Amino acid sequence: MIPEIGHLALWFALAFAILASWIPLWGAYKQDLLSLSFAKPFALAQFFFVAVAFICLTWAFERNDFTVAYVANHSNTLLPSRYKFSAVWGGHEGSILLWCLILTGWSAAVAVNSRHLPIDLIARVLSVLGMINVGFLLFILLTSNPFDRLLPNFPLEGRDLNPLLQDFGLIVHPPILYMGYVGFSVAFAFAVAGLLSGNLDATWARWLRPWTLAAWSFLTLGIALGSWWAYYELGWGGWWFWDPVENASFMPWLAGTALLHSLSATEKRGVFKAWTLLLAVSAFSLSLLGTFLVRSGVLTSVHAFANDPERGLFILIFLMIVIGGSLTLFALRAHKISSSAQYEAVSRESGILFNNVLLVALTLVVLVGTLFPLVADVMEWGKFSIGAPYFNTIFVPVGLVLLTIIGVGPVLRWKKDKPYRLLQTLRVPAAVSVLIGLSIPFVLNKTHPLALVSSVIAAWVIVTTLIEMKRQITHGRHWVAGFAKLPLSLQGMAWAHMGVAVTVLGITFTSLYSEERTVRVVPGDELTLAGYHIQYHLTQSVAGPNFWAEQAHLTVRRQDETVSQLYPERRFYYSQQNPMTEAAIDAGLMRDIYVALGEPLATEGDDLPRAVRVQYKPMVRWIWLGGLMMAIGGGLCIADKRYRAKRYVQRPKVTGASLSS
Repeated sequence: MIPEIGHLALWFALAFAILASWIPLWGAYKQDLLSLSFAKPFALAQFFFVAVAFICLTWAFERNDFTVAYVANHSNTLLPSRYKFSAVWGGHEGSILLWCLILTGWSAAVAVNSRHLPIDLIARVLSVLGMINVGFLLFILLTSNPFDRLLPNFPLEGRDLNPLLQDFGLIVHPPILYMGYVGFSVAFAFAVAGLLSGNLDATWARWLRPWTLAAWSFLTLGIALGSWWAYYELGWGGWWFWDPVENASFMPWLAGTALLHSLSATEKRGVFKAWTLLLAVSAFSLSLLGTFLVRSGVLTSVHAFANDPERGLFILIFLMIVIGGSLTLFALRAHKISSSAQYEAVSRESGILFNNVLLVALTLVVLVGTLFPLVADVMEWGKFSIGAPYFNTIFVPVGLVLLTIIGVGPVLRWKKDKPYRLLQTLRVPAAVSVLIGLSIPFVLNKTHPLALVSSVIAAWVIVTTLIEMKRQITHGRHWVAGFAKLPLSLQGMAWAHMGVAVTVLGITFTSLYSEERTVRVVPGDELTLAGYHIQYHLTQSVAGPNFWAEQAHLTVRRQDETVSQLYPERRFYYSQQNPMTEAAIDAGLMRDIYVALGEPLATEGDDLPRAVRVQYKPMVRWIWLGGLMMAIGGGLCIADKRYRAKRYVQRPKVTGASLSS
């Protein structure tokens, strides 16, 4: 009965989404207050009914209701409760339900936090979000129903959740990543609403910016969590593989980063309106493209959810409608997008423009590298594989140029700046950056040319950011106290820019100086890696809640001092006998020691020899520390009082049942 309630709730949500798609939009067109007033209740109703459906599916997992096909395929009576909860989105149907929950949640958040926005604008925004909700609710009801039954012949035991997904990472990574993915729908809706109304002034940009910041912050944190999860769970010690599905989340992040910078110029100076609109459309369209890649079966990936051409065709058609419809609207309304503001070649506007051009170029590079092998296969041009060499060859030089611009951007003045003043301002930071940047690799005894260049440019970003913050502090105020008094938007920008520099340092040193050894060991053997002595003691059997494991014991020493005891495992789940590697990691700020246990190299005898892979990963934690700093920076910007004030424009006056123009 509970699953049927969940299924019915999805149909109610679809009904309200259809109503929300047209009635408020008609009210905005006709200036009818009654129709406009339905926008917010409809948005809240959609969220309520999708939440009911989500709770019903969660109940089915907790009660081991194997009459529900999705539960039978992704759960088991032995599965720990925390993984039963995350198993709700551990497969295709449940992950789409989570997507719908977050999508309607964003719509409800816009409805609740829009008291001071013009009623006709918010009606248009919620109508566009309603249309997107219609698309995804139809998708889940027609192709991906999580409440399908297996009656009367249902199994007494479930197949269990994929062992790779029985991890804390599944609990936190997909919801946070989806918050970012889906959050760009709000930016898309504001862009379309702006095109419909023709009102694309600085006030409109200020309304849009906090929602974009929220989506970008969640996506940043979600990507960082995904990288961290892949690093410790997959047993290969890699933090990024240029996998097509990894690229699918990276592309909207690049477009969203460009959108944030374009919005700042639109808000402050009224320029780049066309850029802002196209980037808002692109960020959400790339999120939909990622959904298509993951769920269509066009690629094989450890991240992919489904292999169903019917589902892929549905999303592809929906993607074409979203992109085609929004670009057609842009073309029809382009004549109304104009800016009278002027700026010189040396100005902050020019810096933002150059920054955006590079970010869009990198997005296209990732798009081509991701899609070309698929297109070549469809066109029968042969099998192509585009991997890390292609991406790194382009990203390294362009990324270093981007970092240089990040250091210069905050120092530039709006509208017009003097080259001489700029050189005078940046002369000392440049010298300090070179000194610090060159010192880092020498102190670490890692003097690869790329490490030197990356360290100098990362130091450049951090030094110029801090100097600009110091310049903003009131004269005579203590540094720490003054920084705390700065507007949160400036503090957030500083955190985000420095986070990029920290991530780049982590990527550089991890990529250049990681060491790895795979060796055959028996109890008592010792190997040396990067100055660490790692001794293998024994392997024993241990039992888990739904698996048994071969667990090794190793001691890590440095200069006769014990650093850590590590216990890597090979797990064998009762429902699926394929072995899973559970690495053991001695984590530190400056390095990780990563150990993965391999197969036994003999079948008989005592003290069987084993294969053990040991890796030394310098500064790998800096990658995720930088991502966390960027997300914190976005959060600080959202908290700025400018985005909470009762500001912008007066509510339109209403007479009778119509909205005055």
